[in-house]
Amino acid sequence: LLRSSQPLTGPNRRRCRDDEQLLGTILAEGERGFIIDTRSAQAAKQARMSGGGTEPKSAYPRWRRLHRALDRGRPLQESFIKLVEACGDPSASMDRWLSRLDGSRWLGHVKAALSTACLAAQCLDREDCSVLVHGAEGTDTTLLVTALAQLILDPSCRTLEGFQGLLEREWIEAGHPFHLRCARSASSHGRGKQEAPLFLLFLDCVWQLSRQFPFSLEFGEQLLLTLFDNAYASAYGTFLCNSEKERSLCKVKESTHSLWAWLNQPEEKHKHLNPLYSHNPLVIWPSVEPQSIQLWQGLFLRWIRPSQHLDEARAQIQRLVEGN
Repeated sequence: LLRSSQPLTGPNRRRCRDDEQLLGTILAEGERGFIIDTRSAQAAKQARMSGGGTEPKSAYPRWRRLHRALDRGRPLQESFIKLVEACGDPSASMDRWLSRLDGSRWLGHVKAALSTACLAAQCLDREDCSVLVHGAEGTDTTLLVTALAQLILDPSCRTLEGFQGLLEREWIEAGHPFHLRCARSASSHGRGKQEAPLFLLFLDCVWQLSRQFPFSLEFGEQLLLTLFDNAYASAYGTFLCNSEKERSLCKVKESTHSLWAWLNQPEEKHKHLNPLYSHNPLVIWPSVEPQSIQLWQGLFLRWIRPSQHLDEARAQIQRLVEGN
Protein backbone atom coordinates (compact mmCIF):
# COMPACT_ATOMS: atom_id res chain seq x y z
CA LEU A 1 0.00 0.00 0.00
CA LEU A 2 1.65 3.20 -1.23
CA ARG A 3 0.68 6.85 -1.26
CA SER A 4 1.66 9.55 -3.71
CA SER A 5 2.15 13.19 -2.76
CA GLN A 6 2.86 14.44 -6.28
CA PRO A 7 1.18 14.02 -9.66
CA LEU A 8 2.86 11.23 -11.56
CA THR A 9 3.15 13.45 -14.60
CA GLY A 10 5.89 16.04 -14.73
CA PRO A 11 5.68 19.80 -15.39
CA ASN A 12 3.67 20.71 -18.48
CA ARG A 13 2.41 17.13 -18.63
CA ARG A 14 5.78 15.65 -19.61
CA ARG A 15 6.27 12.00 -18.74
CA CYS A 16 8.19 11.36 -15.54
CA ARG A 17 10.60 8.52 -16.26
CA ASP A 18 11.65 8.24 -12.59
CA ASP A 19 8.07 7.62 -11.48
CA GLU A 20 7.52 5.12 -14.26
CA GLN A 21 10.68 3.25 -13.25
CA LEU A 22 9.73 3.35 -9.56
CA LEU A 23 6.26 1.92 -10.12
CA GLY A 24 7.68 -0.60 -12.54
CA THR A 25 10.00 -2.03 -9.88
CA ILE A 26 7.12 -2.53 -7.42
CA LEU A 27 5.37 -5.11 -9.58
CA ALA A 28 6.85 -8.53 -10.21
CA GLU A 29 6.68 -10.12 -13.65
CA GLY A 30 3.06 -10.54 -14.68
CA GLU A 31 1.64 -8.64 -11.70
CA ARG A 32 -0.80 -5.75 -11.97
CA GLY A 33 -1.56 -2.86 -9.64
CA PHE A 34 -4.23 -0.29 -8.92
CA ILE A 35 -3.93 3.49 -8.68
CA ILE A 36 -6.79 4.84 -6.56
CA ASP A 37 -7.18 8.54 -7.25
CA THR A 38 -9.13 10.44 -4.58
CA ARG A 39 -9.97 13.17 -7.09
CA SER A 40 -12.79 12.97 -9.58
CA ALA A 41 -11.84 12.30 -13.19
CA GLN A 42 -12.95 15.84 -14.03
CA ALA A 43 -10.81 17.40 -11.27
CA ALA A 44 -7.79 15.41 -12.43
CA LYS A 45 -8.41 16.57 -15.98
CA GLN A 46 -8.64 20.22 -14.87
CA ALA A 47 -5.37 19.84 -12.95
CA ARG A 48 -3.57 19.43 -16.26
CA MET A 49 -3.74 23.19 -16.65
CA SER A 50 -1.19 23.54 -13.84
CA GLY A 51 1.08 20.72 -14.96
CA GLY A 52 -0.51 17.89 -13.00
CA GLY A 53 -3.49 15.86 -14.04
CA THR A 54 -3.53 12.14 -14.59
CA GLU A 55 -0.98 9.53 -15.56
CA PRO A 56 -0.89 8.61 -19.25
CA LYS A 57 -2.18 5.05 -19.46
CA SER A 58 0.40 4.09 -22.04
CA ALA A 59 3.22 4.88 -19.57
CA TYR A 60 1.75 2.65 -16.85
CA PRO A 61 0.37 -0.34 -18.75
CA ARG A 62 0.23 -2.64 -15.71
CA TRP A 63 -1.56 -0.16 -13.48
CA ARG A 64 -5.31 0.39 -13.54
CA ARG A 65 -6.52 3.81 -12.41
CA LEU A 66 -9.73 4.10 -10.37
CA HIS A 67 -11.25 7.48 -9.48
CA ARG A 68 -13.03 7.72 -6.11
CA ALA A 69 -13.68 11.39 -5.45
CA LEU A 70 -13.42 12.46 -1.80
CA ASP A 71 -14.26 16.01 -0.78
CA ARG A 72 -11.71 18.05 1.12
CA GLY A 73 -11.17 21.72 1.87
CA ARG A 74 -14.13 24.08 1.85
CA PRO A 75 -16.89 21.51 1.00
CA LEU A 76 -15.87 19.33 3.93
CA GLN A 77 -15.56 22.26 6.32
CA GLU A 78 -18.99 23.59 5.34
CA SER A 79 -20.46 20.13 5.92
CA PHE A 80 -18.90 20.07 9.40
CA ILE A 81 -20.27 23.54 10.18
CA LYS A 82 -23.80 22.61 9.10
CA LEU A 83 -23.72 19.48 11.24
CA VAL A 84 -22.51 21.34 14.34
CA GLU A 85 -25.18 24.01 13.83
CA ALA A 86 -27.87 21.34 13.52
CA CYS A 87 -26.65 19.58 16.67
CA GLY A 88 -26.72 22.88 18.56
CA ASP A 89 -30.35 23.67 17.76
CA PRO A 90 -32.41 22.40 20.75
CA SER A 91 -35.70 23.70 19.30
CA ALA A 92 -35.62 21.66 16.11
CA SER A 93 -38.41 19.14 15.58
CA MET A 94 -37.49 15.56 14.67
CA ASP A 95 -38.32 16.12 10.99
CA ARG A 96 -36.28 19.33 10.88
CA TRP A 97 -33.39 17.69 12.71
CA LEU A 98 -33.28 14.77 10.27
CA SER A 99 -33.52 17.18 7.34
CA ARG A 100 -30.61 19.25 8.63
CA LEU A 101 -28.56 16.14 9.35
CA ASP A 102 -29.11 14.91 5.80
CA GLY A 103 -28.45 18.39 4.40
CA SER A 104 -25.07 18.58 6.11
CA ARG A 105 -23.89 15.57 4.03
CA TRP A 106 -21.50 14.61 6.84
CA LEU A 107 -22.55 10.97 6.96
CA GLY A 108 -22.10 10.87 3.18
CA HIS A 109 -18.47 11.89 3.65
CA VAL A 110 -18.03 9.14 6.24
CA LYS A 111 -19.52 6.57 3.87
CA ALA A 112 -17.35 7.72 0.95
CA ALA A 113 -14.16 7.54 3.03
CA LEU A 114 -14.94 4.04 4.33
CA SER A 115 -15.97 2.85 0.86
CA THR A 116 -12.72 4.04 -0.70
CA ALA A 117 -10.66 2.51 2.10
CA CYS A 118 -12.52 -0.78 1.59
CA LEU A 119 -11.71 -0.62 -2.13
CA ALA A 120 -8.00 -0.21 -1.37
CA ALA A 121 -8.17 -3.04 1.17
CA GLN A 122 -9.98 -5.34 -1.28
CA CYS A 123 -7.39 -4.73 -3.98
CA LEU A 124 -4.68 -5.72 -1.51
CA ASP A 125 -6.40 -8.60 0.25
CA ARG A 126 -8.63 -10.20 -2.37
CA GLU A 127 -6.91 -9.25 -5.61
CA ASP A 128 -3.41 -9.59 -4.09
CA CYS A 129 -2.35 -6.48 -5.99
CA SER A 130 -0.22 -3.49 -5.11
CA VAL A 131 -2.12 -0.25 -4.52
CA LEU A 132 -1.04 3.36 -4.95
CA VAL A 133 -3.35 5.95 -3.39
CA HIS A 134 -3.08 9.24 -5.24
CA GLY A 135 -4.51 12.66 -4.38
CA ALA A 136 -4.15 16.35 -5.04
CA GLU A 137 -1.41 17.03 -2.49
CA GLY A 138 -0.98 13.70 -0.73
CA THR A 139 -1.51 15.14 2.75
CA ASP A 140 -5.29 14.88 3.18
CA THR A 141 -7.59 12.34 1.52
CA THR A 142 -4.60 10.18 0.58
CA LEU A 143 -3.70 9.74 4.24
CA LEU A 144 -7.34 9.19 5.15
CA VAL A 145 -7.61 6.22 2.80
CA THR A 146 -4.25 4.60 3.56
CA ALA A 147 -4.73 4.84 7.33
CA LEU A 148 -8.26 3.38 7.23
CA ALA A 149 -7.21 0.59 4.86
CA GLN A 150 -4.49 -0.47 7.31
CA LEU A 151 -6.97 -0.51 10.20
CA ILE A 152 -9.28 -2.74 8.17
CA LEU A 153 -6.50 -5.14 7.16
CA ASP A 154 -3.95 -5.17 9.98
CA PRO A 155 -4.92 -6.29 13.50
CA SER A 156 -1.71 -4.79 14.91
CA CYS A 157 -3.00 -1.32 13.96
CA ARG A 158 -6.06 -1.94 16.13
CA THR A 159 -4.07 -2.15 19.35
CA LEU A 160 -3.49 1.00 21.39
CA GLU A 161 0.23 1.01 20.62
CA GLY A 162 -0.30 0.11 16.97
CA PHE A 163 -2.91 2.82 16.52
CA GLN A 164 -0.57 5.43 17.95
CA GLY A 165 2.10 4.24 15.52
CA LEU A 166 -0.39 4.45 12.65
CA LEU A 167 -1.24 8.06 13.52
CA GLU A 168 2.42 8.97 13.85
CA ARG A 169 3.33 7.35 10.54
CA GLU A 170 0.32 8.10 8.35
CA TRP A 171 -0.72 11.53 9.64
CA ILE A 172 2.07 13.27 11.53
CA GLU A 173 5.22 12.14 9.73
CA ALA A 174 3.40 12.04 6.37
CA GLY A 175 2.77 15.78 6.65
CA HIS A 176 -0.90 16.37 7.34
CA PRO A 177 -1.00 20.16 7.99
CA PHE A 178 -2.68 20.09 11.39
CA HIS A 179 -2.10 23.79 12.06
CA LEU A 180 -3.86 24.83 8.84
CA ARG A 181 -6.64 22.26 8.95
CA CYS A 182 -7.47 22.55 12.67
CA ALA A 183 -6.70 26.22 13.26
CA ARG A 184 -10.16 26.99 14.59
CA SER A 185 -13.34 24.91 14.79
CA ALA A 186 -16.83 24.68 13.35
CA SER A 187 -18.09 27.02 16.09
CA SER A 188 -15.61 29.77 15.31
CA HIS A 189 -16.73 32.96 13.58
CA GLY A 190 -13.46 32.96 11.64
CA ARG A 191 -13.18 30.91 8.46
CA GLY A 192 -9.69 29.82 7.57
CA LYS A 193 -9.26 29.23 3.85
CA GLN A 194 -7.38 25.97 4.37
CA GLU A 195 -9.32 24.68 7.35
CA ALA A 196 -10.95 21.26 6.91
CA PRO A 197 -11.76 18.45 9.37
CA LEU A 198 -9.96 15.62 7.55
CA PHE A 199 -8.53 14.22 10.78
CA LEU A 200 -11.95 14.41 12.44
CA LEU A 201 -13.43 12.52 9.48
CA PHE A 202 -10.81 9.83 10.03
CA LEU A 203 -11.66 9.60 13.74
CA ASP A 204 -15.36 9.35 12.89
CA CYS A 205 -14.62 6.47 10.50
CA VAL A 206 -12.62 4.73 13.22
CA TRP A 207 -15.57 5.17 15.58
CA GLN A 208 -17.82 3.55 12.96
CA LEU A 209 -15.43 0.60 12.86
CA SER A 210 -15.40 0.36 16.66
CA ARG A 211 -19.20 0.36 16.74
CA GLN A 212 -19.52 -2.33 14.07
CA PHE A 213 -16.71 -4.43 15.57
CA PRO A 214 -16.94 -3.75 19.33
CA PHE A 215 -14.44 -6.48 20.28
CA SER A 216 -11.76 -5.83 17.62
CA LEU A 217 -10.22 -2.50 18.68
CA GLU A 218 -8.16 -2.37 21.88
CA PHE A 219 -8.98 1.31 22.45
CA GLY A 220 -12.35 2.88 23.08
CA GLU A 221 -14.31 6.00 22.22
CA GLN A 222 -12.60 8.05 24.93
CA LEU A 223 -9.30 7.84 23.04
CA LEU A 224 -10.92 9.15 19.86
CA LEU A 225 -12.48 12.05 21.78
CA THR A 226 -9.11 12.84 23.37
CA LEU A 227 -7.43 12.86 19.96
CA PHE A 228 -10.09 15.20 18.57
CA ASP A 229 -9.67 17.60 21.49
CA ASN A 230 -5.90 17.62 21.17
CA ALA A 231 -5.95 18.14 17.40
CA TYR A 232 -7.78 21.45 17.93
CA ALA A 233 -6.36 22.57 21.30
CA SER A 234 -3.60 20.77 23.14
CA ALA A 235 -1.10 21.16 25.94
CA TYR A 236 1.18 18.77 24.01
CA GLY A 237 3.28 19.20 20.89
CA THR A 238 2.26 16.09 18.98
CA PHE A 239 -0.16 17.84 16.61
CA LEU A 240 1.65 21.17 16.34
CA CYS A 241 2.79 22.66 12.99
CA ASN A 242 2.15 21.45 9.45
CA SER A 243 5.07 19.14 8.73
CA GLU A 244 8.10 17.40 10.18
CA LYS A 245 10.28 20.19 8.78
CA GLU A 246 8.30 22.83 10.66
CA ARG A 247 8.39 20.78 13.86
CA SER A 248 12.16 20.47 13.53
CA LEU A 249 12.63 24.20 12.91
CA CYS A 250 10.40 25.04 15.89
CA LYS A 251 12.15 22.42 18.06
CA VAL A 252 8.80 20.96 19.04
CA LYS A 253 10.20 17.71 20.44
CA GLU A 254 12.73 19.58 22.57
CA SER A 255 10.34 22.19 23.95
CA THR A 256 7.03 20.29 24.37
CA HIS A 257 5.78 17.03 25.83
CA SER A 258 4.41 14.16 23.75
CA LEU A 259 0.71 13.30 23.87
CA TRP A 260 1.65 9.61 23.53
CA ALA A 261 3.83 9.73 26.65
CA TRP A 262 0.89 11.10 28.62
CA LEU A 263 -1.63 8.62 27.20
CA ASN A 264 0.66 5.66 27.93
CA GLN A 265 0.90 6.39 31.64
CA PRO A 266 -0.81 3.45 33.44
CA GLU A 267 -3.52 5.60 35.05
CA GLU A 268 -4.35 7.31 31.74
CA LYS A 269 -3.96 4.24 29.56
CA HIS A 270 -6.57 2.41 31.61
CA LYS A 271 -9.17 5.09 30.77
CA HIS A 272 -8.70 4.67 27.02
CA LEU A 273 -8.78 0.89 26.72
CA ASN A 274 -11.75 -1.10 25.45
CA PRO A 275 -12.73 -3.58 28.21
CA LEU A 276 -14.38 -5.86 25.61
CA TYR A 277 -11.30 -6.13 23.40
CA SER A 278 -10.38 -9.57 22.08
CA HIS A 279 -7.61 -9.96 19.51
CA ASN A 280 -9.12 -10.51 16.08
CA PRO A 281 -6.58 -11.65 13.47
CA LEU A 282 -9.08 -11.32 10.62
CA VAL A 283 -9.78 -8.48 8.22
CA ILE A 284 -12.74 -6.40 9.40
CA TRP A 285 -15.00 -5.36 6.51
CA PRO A 286 -17.31 -2.53 7.59
CA SER A 287 -20.81 -2.13 6.20
CA VAL A 288 -21.33 1.16 4.37
CA GLU A 289 -25.08 0.75 3.92
CA PRO A 290 -27.01 3.89 4.99
CA GLN A 291 -28.48 2.17 8.02
CA SER A 292 -24.99 1.12 9.14
CA ILE A 293 -23.46 4.62 9.19
CA GLN A 294 -24.59 6.44 12.31
CA LEU A 295 -24.04 9.88 13.81
CA TRP A 296 -21.20 9.88 16.33
CA GLN A 297 -23.32 11.11 19.20
CA GLY A 298 -20.51 10.81 21.72
CA LEU A 299 -18.75 13.64 19.90
CA PHE A 300 -21.34 15.76 18.14
CA LEU A 301 -23.85 15.68 21.02
CA ARG A 302 -21.35 15.54 23.88
CA TRP A 303 -22.20 19.03 25.14
CA ILE A 304 -25.95 18.57 24.70
CA ARG A 305 -26.74 15.07 25.89
CA PRO A 306 -25.57 14.07 29.41
CA SER A 307 -23.06 11.23 29.28
CA GLN A 308 -23.69 10.06 32.85
CA HIS A 309 -25.59 6.90 31.92
CA LEU A 310 -23.06 5.94 29.23
CA ASP A 311 -20.20 6.47 31.69
CA GLU A 312 -21.99 4.32 34.26
CA ALA A 313 -22.56 1.59 31.65
CA ARG A 314 -18.86 1.60 30.71
CA ALA A 315 -17.88 1.36 34.36
CA GLN A 316 -20.25 -1.55 34.88
CA ILE A 317 -18.85 -3.37 31.83
CA GLN A 318 -15.34 -2.81 33.18
CA ARG A 319 -16.31 -4.27 36.57
CA LEU A 320 -17.93 -7.31 34.96
CA VAL A 321 -14.90 -8.00 32.77
CA GLU A 322 -12.47 -7.61 35.66
CA GLY A 323 -14.67 -9.82 37.84
CA ASN A 324 -14.46 -12.63 35.30
